Amino acid sequence: MNGFLKVASIFCLSFVLIGCIESTSNKKYELASSLSENREINEALQEDQEIVNFLAPYAKKIDQEMNQELSYTKKPMFKTDSKFNTAIGNLMADAVFKQIKPLAKEKFNIQLDAVLLNYGGIRSGISEGKITVKTAFDIMPFENKVVIVELSYKKMNELFEYLAKNEVAHPFAGIKLEINQLSDIKHQKVFSKELKEGETYFIATSDYLLKGGDQMNFFIDNENVFETNYKLRNLFIDYFKSKDEIVAEKDNRFVKVQR
Repeated sequence: MNGFLKVASIFCLSFVLIGCIESTSNKKYELASSLSENREINEALQEDQEIVNFLAPYAKKIDQEMNQELSYTKKPMFKTDSKFNTAIGNLMADAVFKQIKPLAKEKFNIQLDAVLLNYGGIRSGISEGKITVKTAFDIMPFENKVVIVELSYKKMNELFEYLAKNEVAHPFAGIKLEINQLSDIKHQKVFSKELKEGETYFIATSDYLLKGGDQMNFFIDNENVFETNYKLRNLFIDYFKSKDEIVAEKDNRFVKVQR
């Protein structure tokens, strides 16, 4: 009996017990004493064949759906491949930009300027070969949704300062950042243009970062927030489906120069 079926069996038994308890009409009971025991889920745990047989078709269906092929890549990608930007980070940010840009225009009549996600949100790499639904669940197992945040000129400068000082390969798109050996900003651009005082910028990010996750506090004091209700994981699935082959590379969107 595999781990999934063991865990599922325990949950099913728990729900049965709860159902029995809830069906005892309106009688009131008081707890006189309790006894608990930790039970390790391992191969020694006896299986209930009736429950195993009941769950088997569902487990098979889940496996089939998770292993559905969406695309293909010739190159493995991991977030530890390089320091300032990575192929997998660029892939994720570019995917968000591609999927959210038309949605932003159609739903909110705004022009998306950039995307910023976080390095810690990349939970797995992508191996060479088939890209499946499971791949999307592996790299983004959370239920986070995409939001579009309107930031002021001041907050955009704070965003660039954050990226420069941290020197972490946070996934971003639509942004170009160049720093020197002291981590001072030499060039910062949004869509190849310098920031302009008095203007605001529309940045796609996650609802986790919107709340200041990963110390991205510049997202908190924003001008406006647009809720897309689009889960990042679903977005990646849709993006993978749209591509026969996934090609992503490290590039020069975030670099550290000698001079």
